[in-house]
Amino acid sequence: MDLLWDAVRVLAIFAGVMNLVPFLVLAERRISAWIQNRVGPNRVGPGGLLQPVADVVKLLFKEEIIPARADKVLYSLGPLLAFAPAAIAFSVIPVGRGLQIADMSVGLLFVITATSLAVYGISFGGWASNNKFSLLGGLRSSAQIISYEIAMGLSLISVIMTMGTVSLSEIASGQSNFFAWNIFRQPLAFVIFFIAAFAENNRLPFDLPECEPELVGGYHTEYSGMKFGMYFLGEYVAMIVMSGMVVTLFLGGWSPGFPLPDGHLWTAVSVLTFAAKLGLVLFFYIWVRWTLPRFRYDQLMKLGWKGLVPLAMANIVATGVVVTLWDAVRTR
Repeated sequence: MDLLWDAVRVLAIFAGVMNLVPFLVLAERRISAWIQNRVGPNRVGPGGLLQPVADVVKLLFKEEIIPARADKVLYSLGPLLAFAPAAIAFSVIPVGRGLQIADMSVGLLFVITATSLAVYGISFGGWASNNKFSLLGGLRSSAQIISYEIAMGLSLISVIMTMGTVSLSEIASGQSNFFAWNIFRQPLAFVIFFIAAFAENNRLPFDLPECEPELVGGYHTEYSGMKFGMYFLGEYVAMIVMSGMVVTLFLGGWSPGFPLPDGHLWTAVSVLTFAAKLGLVLFFYIWVRWTLPRFRYDQLMKLGWKGLVPLAMANIVATGVVVTLWDAVRTR
């Protein structure tokens, strides 16, 4: 029975993430239309609800064109490497009380490690396409990930110092009360992590690897059909993973702001709470994309190395001082 329950849990969580992607695509189109004061998709299905299905059908039947001088192995491997790490990373994020595919004691480190592998898919695709614009997109993505992962990792050190664990389930359960949420205890770490998450996902205002005015389409210029679709699937799944991390690390995870009593009903409440918070963070992702202009590449690098990294290091020092003083007060 335990094996059956584990299988059901894995399928339910993975299916939930994959089914969220088409709704997220539709939401992005609707929200962008609302921000730009236009109609948006309204032809396919009632109110345009079947537009994501039409997009998938279109991509499935499009011809896949492989450049004659491309490295065919790496060219085909790139989209898969862009999608798989993000899907694997979600396995350790608690979507409800006691509900996650794998409760790893080093869950936080696992997520950071897995999501960082997605850059290989972008780099491989950019290099293997034998296109100068794609190559520049891959190089930009590599430099961007390295720069902002340092800031992201440093911001997470402050959270680890505050919570005393790298287990995501323990971090979530340690924020059961509203004022114990890490957004109040580590506001600077929250801001740094959130900005770095945008850069990690190559989302505006940090979508320099696919910057259309400069690089045509960047790393996926030479891709078509479902290979092109896999890159976008990976981007949206990575958005869901980073939003889940923001919710788990800083917004109380599955907690509604008070300790939940035992029982299956309250477990369902924890899942709905996590889903609501996840939806709000994803909405903010989309809102920022259609509100802020794209950074120049030198501005991107300057913000990462001269802005976020020093701030994150200063936050670690401040956290260390506060934690030490707090421990000294408690032991008296």
